[in-house]
Amino acid sequence: MRALKYFTDAFASMGVTFRYLFKPPVTVDFPREERPRAPRYRASFALTHDENGEERCIGCKICEHICPSDIIRVTPAGKKESPVTGKKRGYCKDFTLDLNACIICELCVQVCPTDAIVMVRSQEKPGFCREDLFLTSDKLYGNEKLKELTWAKASLLKEMQNPKRKPAKAEAGKGEEDDT
Repeated sequence: MRALKYFTDAFASMGVTFRYLFKPPVTVDFPREERPRAPRYRASFALTHDENGEERCIGCKICEHICPSDIIRVTPAGKKESPVTGKKRGYCKDFTLDLNACIICELCVQVCPTDAIVMVRSQEKPGFCREDLFLTSDKLYGNEKLKELTWAKASLLKEMQNPKRKPAKAEAGKGEEDDT
């Protein structure tokens, strides 16, 4: 009885093998050929500039505080006068993000008050040492120009989470019954 079960299992597995033997492969030759990604695919980060060309990051450290993996380090540079607008504003001296331990939760993007940090749709190149996945300010600002940014920014995500509600119109007497 055991031998019969063994042979039926063997024939069933050979049947699966022969069924897929003549089908085209589902894998791709990755470095040379890439599959299209979903529109909501996010893989890495970028720091952005505003419409005047100034860095958006003001060094508020909110992203550093909310990061569950504790991989973001922000060094504020204090307040200086903006050469473009002439107003005093905060600047960031150094911004580092360690992708080795990042869980891509996007919380840092959601809490940024100035939409300075955004996610990009392409991954970082594979590296041979840990420092290759350690993103400094220069790499993050370079990602803004070199990679496709996602649509999600803090202002849009906050708006989606808290949509403006229409005021409820309460009609007097409707739905209420008289107890007498």
